[in-house]
Amino acid sequence: MRPIVPCVFLLLLVLSGACEPTSGNRSKHNLQFDRSIIIEIESELSRLDEEIIMLKDHFEFLLANRDSLRQYVEVDKYSFDHGYSTNLPKDSEKLSSVVILNTTPDYDAAMRNVLITNGMDSLFHQTFEKHGMLAQVYYNSVDQVSRVFPAYDSKALLDPDIDVTSFNFFYEGDFKHNPEKGPVWIPEVYVDPAGRGWILSLVHPVTEQGELYAVLGIDITVDELIGRFLESKEGDFLIVNSKGDIVGGKAVAIESLSFPPLLNHVYRETILADNFRISDFNLFNSKNNEVRKMANAIILDKENHFFFADEFSPVAAYAVPFTLLDWYLIEIQLKS
Repeated sequence: MRPIVPCVFLLLLVLSGACEPTSGNRSKHNLQFDRSIIIEIESELSRLDEEIIMLKDHFEFLLANRDSLRQYVEVDKYSFDHGYSTNLPKDSEKLSSVVILNTTPDYDAAMRNVLITNGMDSLFHQTFEKHGMLAQVYYNSVDQVSRVFPAYDSKALLDPDIDVTSFNFFYEGDFKHNPEKGPVWIPEVYVDPAGRGWILSLVHPVTEQGELYAVLGIDITVDELIGRFLESKEGDFLIVNSKGDIVGGKAVAIESLSFPPLLNHVYRETILADNFRISDFNLFNSKNNEVRKMANAIILDKENHFFFADEFSPVAAYAVPFTLLDWYLIEIQLKS
């Protein structure tokens, strides 16, 4: 992962390169909108890199010492009904939802792995309590075991026949996609199978004897990210990824670009495959030529500003790239 420190240097460079609009009917904007937003977001997210490495180290310790730790396993911690742990979210604040999927090659072996990793629950709980912005902490294993904290109604929301290794929150952490075997932020937000809406994920592989055993994940909802870091700021902001997808933002900024309100979609039915944000919220796919020009200028040409044609409702857009994520923070300046 790239360090956070260069972000400050990058922001100072962009700040020194501020440009004035040339049109007389456009007010001067010196690009000094609240750049601390990016530093604040990435500083918070970088702490989660350290957290998931700690979780990975403990997980691998449990796997490496499974024989000597077997006598300490909490064998009665969970009961199961057709692969689903029977505990409900209201039953305990310190239990996960554990599912052994029908796609497991060996149910009994998977159950033994569940037992040896029961000790992860307490760490999941500690991580969740330590970082108030989290939606969930979890792992998914190659033998098709899913452990998610806090507990959720897994029987209603998780199809028992899915292959967890086919989801981005697993394969983005595998050795093919992540040869460095470190923490990875998934740049595309997606719909969470556990029903928590649009999700941003940090993932990390877990190995046993050099082989991939599982992928750990830490999730943040887009609602939480926007509410925590953007809603209280002055200005009309949105965040987009390098593909032009709108990750989130203030309603005024999004709707000023002729997009409909961006609602937090939550699936009430089971999810069978990756579910990424629909193309209706992609700048490059906009029906408005000015919005497409803005996307080209900021994302492809790496400009830090774009001025809209006079007949379009916004005046200008000012952008700063993230460092930790392949994202852009954009402020939309509206006509006064």
